[in-house]
Amino acid sequence: MAESWVNSAERIGSDLHLELSGGGSRRAALSRALRAAVQDGRLTPGTRLPPYRSLAADLGIARNTVADAYAELVAEGWLTARQGSGTRVAERAAPPPGVRVPKRSAAAARPAHNLVQGQPDTGSFPRTAWLAAARRALTAAPNEAFGPGDPQGRIELRRALAGYLARARGVRTTPERIVVCSGFAHALRLLFGGPGGGGGGGGGVLRGPVAVEAHGLGFHRSLLDAAKARTLPLALDEHGARVEELTGLPVPVRALLLTPAHQFPTGGPLHPGRRSAAVDWARTSGGLILEDDYDGEFRYDREPVGAVQGLDPERVVYTGSVSKSLSPAVRLGWMVLPEHLVDAVVTAKGEREAWASVPDQLTLADLIDSGHYDRHVRRMRQRYRRRRDHLVAALAENAPHITVTGIAAGLHAVLRLPPGTEASAVKAAAWQGVGVEGLSDYRHPAAPDRAPDGLVVGYATPPEHAYAAAVEALCRVLPPPPGGPGL
Repeated sequence: MAESWVNSAERIGSDLHLELSGGGSRRAALSRALRAAVQDGRLTPGTRLPPYRSLAADLGIARNTVADAYAELVAEGWLTARQGSGTRVAERAAPPPGVRVPKRSAAAARPAHNLVQGQPDTGSFPRTAWLAAARRALTAAPNEAFGPGDPQGRIELRRALAGYLARARGVRTTPERIVVCSGFAHALRLLFGGPGGGGGGGGGVLRGPVAVEAHGLGFHRSLLDAAKARTLPLALDEHGARVEELTGLPVPVRALLLTPAHQFPTGGPLHPGRRSAAVDWARTSGGLILEDDYDGEFRYDREPVGAVQGLDPERVVYTGSVSKSLSPAVRLGWMVLPEHLVDAVVTAKGEREAWASVPDQLTLADLIDSGHYDRHVRRMRQRYRRRRDHLVAALAENAPHITVTGIAAGLHAVLRLPPGTEASAVKAAAWQGVGVEGLSDYRHPAAPDRAPDGLVVGYATPPEHAYAAAVEALCRVLPPPPGGPGL
């Protein structure tokens, strides 16, 4: 009869499950079980095994039996034993027969110089401040904080966000109007439904069609498409989305999705007149503005532009996250909702909080309340401004025919290219190991006008030590001025 055991020896600090079965002696059964654990990958190369006496005590067998089984497997090459480091699974040049090694995904293959937009410098995550905040928050947290959780989000975080957003972004709210989510994509799923929205992937609380900016993240458009919410593009110019086109769209829209602080990806804030016009449209039509406060905290050349939500909290859904200010790995975002939508969104989310870790919520609340979040944002604002200035100076010296736009805020710039050169520039960059994206990648497929050629360059992405080399590599792959030599 097979015997199962779980080793919990304090000296090892990990559990090990084996089954002793089959005929023969106890030593033979133990040897077979250990070989099987190595072969099927449960014991990986380098894993330290329990000492003789710990394993013998767990199994209820003699210590010498374990010692003899270990010695047998060492002699066969399954294990290694060294004085002072114990008995470990031997390193192997190839995986054991029958073990499938997963292929490296395309996402795991990174360019040598990664200038793709969309993430901050991951090496700048404030580890020390985050750990200190987590320690304080978890020490002070009530016991009920470790229960199932409130789908609206921890009150500590909602209070901290209400104060921070009012102070830093001009948002008018109370903690009762804030729903914590995992980011803007999750907010869209909660509002419009579709897979991954909440308690069972329900139908959401809003319906389409939705007016969107002619350039934006295709991922967001695909989420709306999955929720059966048709998207209709508004043209863009140097003042942002042309909201006056709302009345001339083929069908009336129920919502307007904007990135008013820093239009993504073309850059630039929405003109004050158009901000007011968008709110007037929402009031007269009964529609809603969905405000993605993209890069709102990273403005370099003048004071940050306040949120549109401050103009009319009952007609704007304001969303934000820490994906750029801290890290996309911290899956925390928020929705500031009109009062009439709060209950519906919480219901769509479900009775069990499945999206935002309560310890992370408590930690972020402490980080904000203690002032460390503000200090981190200010420090990163200065760092990213230096990077932006480095990029602009390098382009002025090496490619003066290239115009740089969208640089007053955010973590990326748009390089305007000579007509007809975008595709070849992206191809040349990839060939040289420079990761960048073409501006046309972000164009809505139904946008009436072809986008100007350009590159979207994320200057926050490379680590600090690699940034200068990445900019140099970028300059080498840019197209020459019209009439100059080819790429």
